[in-house]
Amino acid sequence: MNRLLQDIAVYYSAKLRQHGATPRGVDWNSEEAQLLRFSQLLRVIPAASRFSINDLGCGYGRLLDYMTASGYRDFRYQGYDLALEMIQTARQQHPDKPESFFMTIADPGEMAVADYTIASGVFNVRLHYSESEWLSYLHQTLEQMSARSVTGFAFNALTCYSDRDCMRDDLYYADPCHLFDYCKRHFARNVALLHDYGLYEFTLLIRKS
Repeated sequence: MNRLLQDIAVYYSAKLRQHGATPRGVDWNSEEAQLLRFSQLLRVIPAASRFSINDLGCGYGRLLDYMTASGYRDFRYQGYDLALEMIQTARQQHPDKPESFFMTIADPGEMAVADYTIASGVFNVRLHYSESEWLSYLHQTLEQMSARSVTGFAFNALTCYSDRDCMRDDLYYADPCHLFDYCKRHFARNVALLHDYGLYEFTLLIRKS
């Protein structure tokens, strides 16, 4: 597991060096798609009072900017990433953000407890690992996200219903039905599967209360 996480950190550090603090720097094709993913993930949070949120795989902190621009005000943001260069860039870009911090972690289990945890794109790049190794990593990460989320958590993944001729060998295409069932059986009774927003992926919202 540690080697897998180290390889992920190396991969994304290289992307950041190549493309800078842009959507391509965190391996997204466009900002439009990146922001659409954020809007789906944040549906796990109802319009309510103060909350705290973990951003797992935060990259250069674009979710924080999106939340601020979208009208979220009374929240504490905690951004985590495996890649030190990502965290350094995030801190440089958000020097005066109150109620927020960015931290490098070696494992998702190092996150602090928050009301919600969001993870966008952290399960997509499989690299050279087998399907079974990657699914084990995915399950373990979901366990860690759940353990550190008081009220709920959300994540996205590429879908196995993608067009076959567009699939890449180094990416992981998850079975949304399997993960819906897994989350329903292991984490909460209230689970929503979103697979209707125009991208070759899906989002799962897990609400504990």
